[in-house]
Amino acid sequence: MDTSRLIASLAGPTLVALGVTEAMNMHIFEAQTAPVVYLNGLVVFVAGLSLVRFHNVWVLGWPLLITLMGWILLAAGMFRMALPEAQQATATPATYVMLGAITLVGIVLTIAGYRPRRADTA
Repeated sequence: MDTSRLIASLAGPTLVALGVTEAMNMHIFEAQTAPVVYLNGLVVFVAGLSLVRFHNVWVLGWPLLITLMGWILLAAGMFRMALPEAQQATATPATYVMLGAITLVGIVLTIAGYRPRRADTA
């Protein structure tokens, strides 16, 4: 569980910052060039691969969010690398719902990563 808490303490605030700042700057993402999309895909792919490699935990609970996030990042990064000229997200209600969901997952992980540890009862 210590690995989950460590990853949550890093990924949670990152997801909150990502969700909020992308929502604030949606206009710049609508006009990205293929090389920038490809580079972003590479970074996202490596982040996802790192999570899958070091945290492939399939148990019900908040640590599952980390594993699912890793697989989603891995797939999203591969998509951006394979199709860098594909239409990127536009400022639609669905995009803002997705960014809200990313922010919410970030809040959950931040709380899980930074909440006080429970004392052992054994």
